[in-house]
Amino acid sequence: MNSSEVSPTREKMPESNPPQSSDFIREIIKQDLIEGKNNGKVMTRFPPEPNGYLHIGHAKSICLNFGIARDYNGLCNLRFDDTNPEKEDVEYVDSIMEDVKWLGFDWENRLYFASDYFEQLYQYAVELIKLGKAYVCDLTPDEIRDTRGTLTEPGKESPYRSRTLEENLNLFQRMRQGEFPDGSKSLRAKINMSSPNLNMRDPVLYRIRRVEHHRTGNKWCIYPMYDYAHPLSDAIEGITHSICTLEFENHRPLYDWFLNTLKTNSCPRQIEFARLNLTYTVLSKRRLIELVQSNFVDGWDDPRMPTLAGLRRRGYTPLAIRNFCAAIGVAKSDSIVEIENLEHYLREDLNNKALRVMAVLKPLKVILDNYPEDKTEELDAENNPEDFSAGTRKIPFSRVLYIEQEDFREAPPKGFFRLSPGKEVRLKHAYYIKCEKVIKDEKTGEIRELRCTYDPNSRGGWTQDGRKVMGTLHWVSVPHAGEAEVRLYDRLFLKPDPNDVTEGQDYKTNLNPNSVKILTGCKIEPGLMDAKPGTPYQFLRQGYFCLDYRCSTPEKLVFNQTINLKDTWGKIEKFQKNGRKDQK
Repeated sequence: MNSSEVSPTREKMPESNPPQSSDFIREIIKQDLIEGKNNGKVMTRFPPEPNGYLHIGHAKSICLNFGIARDYNGLCNLRFDDTNPEKEDVEYVDSIMEDVKWLGFDWENRLYFASDYFEQLYQYAVELIKLGKAYVCDLTPDEIRDTRGTLTEPGKESPYRSRTLEENLNLFQRMRQGEFPDGSKSLRAKINMSSPNLNMRDPVLYRIRRVEHHRTGNKWCIYPMYDYAHPLSDAIEGITHSICTLEFENHRPLYDWFLNTLKTNSCPRQIEFARLNLTYTVLSKRRLIELVQSNFVDGWDDPRMPTLAGLRRRGYTPLAIRNFCAAIGVAKSDSIVEIENLEHYLREDLNNKALRVMAVLKPLKVILDNYPEDKTEELDAENNPEDFSAGTRKIPFSRVLYIEQEDFREAPPKGFFRLSPGKEVRLKHAYYIKCEKVIKDEKTGEIRELRCTYDPNSRGGWTQDGRKVMGTLHWVSVPHAGEAEVRLYDRLFLKPDPNDVTEGQDYKTNLNPNSVKILTGCKIEPGLMDAKPGTPYQFLRQGYFCLDYRCSTPEKLVFNQTINLKDTWGKIEKFQKNGRKDQK
């Protein structure tokens, strides 16, 4: 297995999707269909800007746009709004397409780019000039900002606002031909500098930027602004419902102004919904870029990141994310969703499909004195008790085993039901064993191994005399064990609200310094040596894990913890604390 040769498994969208409760957007669309608008058609789009990787918040938008198209027999386009070449890259384009497909959605042959429409957008701008609705302005970006006004004061009209139609057409054409320096001129809409909506105060439509575009190269030196390109791209594609997040609500009058002024053949309806906010998480693209570029994380697909690439690498499943997005619904006002909700749907999905296996993360050797030295047994183990069709597998059992260090206490605290001197426990799928002797390092006093005995009449974990024990341990046969590195993940931030900081600090103050713990020398059952990328595993009593397809090689397997089992580590820590108290 070579990390350069493996890729994440893609899950196709099943025919039966998470149940969709009605929401205000679907009610609007239903009413539009009743009234016969758009000739009974529904056309949506998912329009990411290729200036970063998609995150869990984008998943909500993807599920909403593609889900609405599915629910109303419509279509959904994937369109890249690539109007800012300074921040865009083909790497982001490729990652976004991979993420959308991984989530289970298909845009078929409807892949578009705003750059496909650059010539048409330019001609629309010429038409605005001819209508007397746009002019070339010589103010610098700072001067435009300074004359924009405030919420309580009107803006000041540009001294270049009264240029003639002919002068504006000439200057705009020369802007396109590259006659002027970057930032020296811009094309602005002529609307109303006294409008209570600041977005309507003669917004910039085009700016001069000599930057190579990832698709058009150096063909253009002027680029349209997002607020101008977005509604017209929607109109060109025949989008019926342009679904945006709430921060675009104040931009809607400008969106409609472009469509109404230019009298486009198609007139999409913009509808805003609340974006996803998640506890212990930042979803600002600017901050995610900062985390990556400042090396606070190991790239966009770091398993601690809320990006879809990071979640995929950590072992999240598309169905869990889709179920989560369906459950939180669509609202008109912002709110914060607890990350435990996402984790619930992840556990629910993984519990149904993850293969049960045994891995010992912190090994402690156990020798069964009364078990034959040259004997090896093949024991039966179910692959998933939640799915009988998953079948069973054979696991080797021998005289020398590994168990978890935390599963043994020489002086056990009250309520500790695992192994201790003179105590009997059950080995999963195997036998009852009893600890007879503790072997320690003479110099350090560290426990080196345990000498135990087994009950040969308890194969499968059940005794002929019917006696029972409280503790059941997972284990691995020493001569058959594989070795792996295991990475345990905690939340990236210490507080539910990463922005909860004192004056003079920022969100990075709340970064968790212990968000990842790397364990080497972990022992795994032999079947895990053939682990496949994209296959979820439940390490018994440990949590859910997956093979890290980026870091694993044939010589070194790396497993990422997807999520822990509920309360498992909390209980262990409680036992440890109680043990320390008892020892005192």
